[in-house]
Order: sequence, then C-alpha cells, then structure tokens
Amino acid sequence: MPNHIVLITGASSGFGALAARALARAGHTVYASMRETQGRNAAQVAAAANYAREHGVDLRTLELDVASQASADAAIAAVIAAHGRLDALVHNAGHMAFGPAEAFTPEQFAQLYDSNVLGAQRVNRAALPHLREQRRGLVLWVSSSSARGGTPPYLAPYFAAKAAMDSLAVSYAGELARWGIETSILVPGAFTSGTNHFAHAGAPADSARLADYERGPTAGFGAEILQKLAAGVPVDADPASVADAMVAILDRPYGQRPFRVHVDPADDGSATVSAVADRIRAEFLWRNDLADLLHPRIV
Repeated sequence: MPNHIVLITGASSGFGALAARALARAGHTVYASMRETQGRNAAQVAAAANYAREHGVDLRTLELDVASQASADAAIAAVIAAHGRLDALVHNAGHMAFGPAEAFTPEQFAQLYDSNVLGAQRVNRAALPHLREQRRGLVLWVSSSSARGGTPPYLAPYFAAKAAMDSLAVSYAGELARWGIETSILVPGAFTSGTNHFAHAGAPADSARLADYERGPTAGFGAEILQKLAAGVPVDADPASVADAMVAILDRPYGQRPFRVHVDPADDGSATVSAVADRIRAEFLWRNDLADLLHPRIV
C-alpha cells in the first residue's frame, strides 16, 4: 500500500481528529491542520504528538485557519516544501449551529457559510495548482446527510451551508476530472454522541427572537428535537466509522475511488436521494457527451 501525503482541515477534534489518527495508523503521512496551534488548540497539538510517538505513526499538526487565504497558502506551501507533493486533501473543517432560524442574524448565516464553504474554497485555491501540476490527487469532501436527507428543525444555517458545500463538491468533480484529480464525497449522518458537534454548536445571537420561540407552541422545542434525534441514532453508532470510511476511500486504487459514500447509522434517507441525484448527474453527462468527467483522466 502506498504512503500518501494527506492534509485534513479542521482536525483538532471530532471526525477530523479521528480520521487523522486512523489514516496515520493506515501508514499515511497525515497533516492534521487546525487554527491556533499555539493557542487554544495547543493541547490538541500535544495530544497528536503523543499519539504519533506512542503508536509509531507519521501524524503531524499544521497551522491552518480556513478563514484566512494567507494561512491556507502557507500551510499548503509547507507540505509541498516538505514532500514535493500532496496526494489527498480532506475538506473537513466546519461548524454547526443550533436554534430557530429566525433568531440567527444574517451575519451568523454568513459565518456558517464562510466556515463550511468559503473555507474549502480558500484551501482549494491554495492546493489545486499543485494537484493540477501533478495531474493526480484526491479531493475528499466531508459533507452531511442533512444536504439531502431528513432535515429536523433548528439546524437551518448548518444545513444550508452543508448543502452548498455538497453542491460545490459536485461541480468541482467535473472541473478537475480532466486534470487527473479524483473527487470523493463522504456523507456522515447524525452522530449525537462521540463528538462535540452538538456540544460546541453556535447559538442564535438574537436573544429576543430566541425567547419568542421558547414561549407558545415551540416552548421546549429545542430540547425535544435533540432528544428525539438522539433516540433515532443506534446506541452502537460509532463516529470512528466515519474515519474508517475515509481510510477505505483513500486505500482504493487511484481511479477506482467511489464518488459518494454514506455513513449514516440513523438512515435518514440521504443515501436514497443522493443515489437518484448522482444517477441523474451521470446520465446528463453521458447524454451531453461529457461522460469522461465521471472519472479522473489517468495519464
């Protein structure tokens, strides 16, 4: 099995941290990127270093703030300087918000869009010139079943941003195929335990609108939603299965990696809807004599 040079964004915790460790155990050189490596995430940097030492794996941390183009450029440049190449870029960075949509300000919606969508665009602009020069590589997007599956209330800003990210990934797939660059979209479902996604979710800034929703017919609605979401997730649902799926994608032979993989213990219907959408996409490309865009051009 070849050793791949892999960069994961947002790898301080959650799926990103789990995937970084799993990929390193699989024999790859992994850059677990995160912001504030000398500040609030210093403990995560130390934990990654300890893990690498204890397990004898090549797991490294890297400063990368997806909100900054300069930071993305510097991070990618550091990887290229060290290895002369980048084999896989994993778009994992993102943030969740929970609460009634009306109580979030437009600025908060923009912040969620920035972290979940524009951050990936900044990193792409830093990394893709190198992947295109290589005429080879993998861009792996961590989407969400919320983009097409069941959509419970109180997660609107996050769902909207993740749907945008998924659409961006699909468009990029066709634009990068002739450069020899593969696209895979990993779609986790809801994991209500084992990560800090819900615990660290952003809250609405408009406290007066939030208070309105805590009265009348939606009093206690937020707690009800969380309780029922948790009840719908099997007790043995393990977020490490998302990391394992990422390893399996990367370890497939170049040119044979799946376009989309779902890891959804609650089975919210996203896989069914995505299968139809991806089939229609493929049929459209075939019908318009663009079927070569469905796979990377191998040179």
